[in-house]
Amino acid sequence: MPYTFDRIDPARTAMIVVDMQNDFVAEGAALQSKQALAMADELAQTLAFCRDNGIKVIYTAHVHREDGSDMGLYDDLYPPIDQRAALVDGTPGSEIFPTLAPAPGEHVIKKHRYSGFFATDLDLVLREWGIDSVVISGTTTENCCHATARDAMFHNYKVAFLSDATGTFDYPDVGWGAMSADDVHRGTLSILAFSTAHVMTAAEFRGLVTGQGAE
Repeated sequence: MPYTFDRIDPARTAMIVVDMQNDFVAEGAALQSKQALAMADELAQTLAFCRDNGIKVIYTAHVHREDGSDMGLYDDLYPPIDQRAALVDGTPGSEIFPTLAPAPGEHVIKKHRYSGFFATDLDLVLREWGIDSVVISGTTTENCCHATARDAMFHNYKVAFLSDATGTFDYPDVGWGAMSADDVHRGTLSILAFSTAHVMTAAEFRGLVTGQGAE
């Protein structure tokens, strides 16, 4: 059976907020995930809970240099990235969505691939803090959140994945059929729940921290 948390220890747990940037969240953004915008308020409340209960919060931001020197294949995959219309480091679109802005002293880990662990110092920071469990929130469910959760598990962190504080977008048909955001999200949660993480709601997460069950 997949593992579960009986309780979440605030001193040994970090909340990873994956890529909740203007270019993914803001209305009309080139790479907008409407589910991410829809859950932003829930996530903001959850981050406030984390801070109030001593759980460290750390962010990732998917960015690329304007000259493309860290681009890899992303310019082949996403026209807005190829055209430098999104995720350009140092631009307003690359910044964290305002209602989710980091508190003073919180770190934003810049990354250039889906996973927050790939070619970054995220693992180093978490280990310095004595963290053994992580909570995944953000966007997109199936790409950057999924990849970060998988890499966290590969690094021997126990993973909680928030079903209502992650989100994605509708997928067009590129030869295998279109998929709605709801279907992409639900399918990813099912896969993660079997193979990678304890998938839970934000309320269930808060209950496991306080020892009171789901609120």
